[in-house]
Amino acid sequence: MEGEFLSSLETTVLTFFLSVIIVLTVFGNLLVMVALCKDRHLRKKKTNYFIVSLAFADLLVAVVVMPFAAIELTTGYWRYGEIFCLVRTSLDVQLTTASILHLCCIALDRYYAICCQPLVYRHKMTPVRVAAMLSGCWLIPTFISFLPIMQSWNTIGIEDIVSRSSGSNDTSCVFMVNTPYALICSAVAFYVPLALMVLAYQRIYVTAMAHVRQIETLQRAGSAPMPMANSRMRIETKAAKTLAVIMGCFCLCWAPFFITNVVDPFIHYSVPWQLWTTWLWLGYINSGLNPFLYAFLNRAFRRAFLVILCCGNERYARQGSFSYGHAHRGSSMWQHPRSHEAPFSIRGLIMPSL
Repeated sequence: MEGEFLSSLETTVLTFFLSVIIVLTVFGNLLVMVALCKDRHLRKKKTNYFIVSLAFADLLVAVVVMPFAAIELTTGYWRYGEIFCLVRTSLDVQLTTASILHLCCIALDRYYAICCQPLVYRHKMTPVRVAAMLSGCWLIPTFISFLPIMQSWNTIGIEDIVSRSSGSNDTSCVFMVNTPYALICSAVAFYVPLALMVLAYQRIYVTAMAHVRQIETLQRAGSAPMPMANSRMRIETKAAKTLAVIMGCFCLCWAPFFITNVVDPFIHYSVPWQLWTTWLWLGYINSGLNPFLYAFLNRAFRRAFLVILCCGNERYARQGSFSYGHAHRGSSMWQHPRSHEAPFSIRGLIMPSL
């Protein structure tokens, strides 16, 4: 990568664009963490522990990974030496993988909450199991980041290619991987979590559509007031669309990078660095989108954000509490498709208090 490819104007525009991404990512994720610390109601929900841990991972991506990547991209060279290059690369893989694994855990948590009986959810998602899942989100990435990268396992067999790419000096931070590492890393960091997320959200979508059909049946039978039934059906349909947005954003942000990561070793590392950089930053953007997809769409989090941003004005908390209670009472007539006893609302369970 050479700095002369960018004119002064291009460098200024690129610096501004990358800075906006970093600032918004820091702000959004920091706001999520502060909200959970200050609002005791948010701390009562197990799902929110996954969300705040996700926010912490994404915050570290924005603080530790993005700035150095932005400096290298805008200046055209790496100025921090070979050792810190390995550390930065390890942190990049560690934190972005941790972020993706958190998204997978949130999908599994919502699957158990929506597609299983309430007692099954309480049995599956115990505090110990939640803690184990969170620990896994942080520990598993270590085995594909610091351990192999610091030992140079990712470059075994391609040392000559790496030398030609990085040149004879240490002014570039090149991260190249051999075929085994590319396949294992991509499977652990993306393809396995993606498969689990698709299965979980597919089952949630099916449950949501079954609930819509249940509402239509009650509507035709005259068992439900027409305006309330129509409103509830719109809510459930919107919830299903929310799932599509969540999965669509995740795939759009990370699929190009991991497809390229697997393909590149088989085409003799001929993917241009400009394409690599574009796909990598598209993945980084996912860390900025996550607070909006998983927290800002959550009514309880939005209420907490208003309290924080309005300097602790509890008027918003009281309004939110009334709204939540009213919504809960209004939803009690709708039953879980598998049970005629448990009150159920897909929209509220996909993102609690949505």
